[in-house]
Amino acid sequence: MTTGTTATPLRVGLIGYGLAGSVFHAPLIAATDGLVLDTVVTSNPERQEQARAEFPDVRVAGTPEELFERAEELDLIVIASPNKTHVPLATAALKAGLPVVIDKPLAGTAAEARALAAHAEERGLLLSVFQNRRWDNDFLTLRKLVEDGELGDVWRFESRFERWRPQPKGGWRESGDPAEIGGLLYDLGSHVVDQALVLFGPVTQVYAEAVVRRDGAETDDDTFIALTHWNGVRSHLYVSATAAQLGPRFRVLGSRAGFVKHGLDPQEAALREGGRPGAGWGVEPEELWGRVGAGESPLTGGGTAVPTLPGDYPAYYAAVAQALTGAGPNPVTALEAADALDVLEAAQRSARDGETVTL
Repeated sequence: MTTGTTATPLRVGLIGYGLAGSVFHAPLIAATDGLVLDTVVTSNPERQEQARAEFPDVRVAGTPEELFERAEELDLIVIASPNKTHVPLATAALKAGLPVVIDKPLAGTAAEARALAAHAEERGLLLSVFQNRRWDNDFLTLRKLVEDGELGDVWRFESRFERWRPQPKGGWRESGDPAEIGGLLYDLGSHVVDQALVLFGPVTQVYAEAVVRRDGAETDDDTFIALTHWNGVRSHLYVSATAAQLGPRFRVLGSRAGFVKHGLDPQEAALREGGRPGAGWGVEPEELWGRVGAGESPLTGGGTAVPTLPGDYPAYYAAVAQALTGAGPNPVTALEAADALDVLEAAQRSARDGETVTL
């Protein structure tokens, strides 16, 4: 597991204590050498008490403005609030002279993302995007297989992030208001597109289908994205809340072999259940390992089981700590996030117009 160390811990202010803030960011920040969770910002009294119970030494603020008023006491702002607040809050934090981590998606458009990146560069401040799925166990395993040439030339990359939620849960993530930047395309789509770009590089063409399936749903809940990469790889990406039977997380076909992997990385479930990084973190049982082979289905014994590398979400914040002290690079740059937003915007246009979009 990657760790970062600094002589004096860097003080972190976390804006938002919903799912992203309480399940992902706060525990990972607290577990990172060189970082300390100083303040949690939430106006919700129940979440304020939850933060105090989970982190007894943490300070609590009701508004981001309270945090920015004492910017000199902090070293990093983490934004885990609703999507529509990402750009204005990041802008305010940068103006206050504070480096920023933002949960995905960075912004609603690539243009906003690039403007924010330019603002951070002008001020000489870190602006990083929390793309934690780069440290999923299955993605780390697949990335190594691709880099080692185990699959030969990759021809097609299939990635599925599917759920079975036949009843809408409501809230801003499922709002049809464009200002909320909701829907699966920008939620789970941010992950699968980012992973495809990391593995196979820039995209030349985008085709997408975005459908509203469930009664009462206001925005896309069943979406497919097809990408043509510059290097010729085709990525087929599926995100859905309406999948009654879940497909493989990855199915990757190459000139030498294919790789099939079922199931989700265990880190989110562990964090939701109160688990914290430590010995054995991110390790998956052997029966869930993916298989590499050719000519036969892995479900009937084809191929060879490949040990899944441990998932490592803590590596993201360890890298952030190193970047803030000049000991390493930004783990996920705003310009990388802007490239993914180019693809998401193209997918939105394609789904609306029924046409393939050229980038």
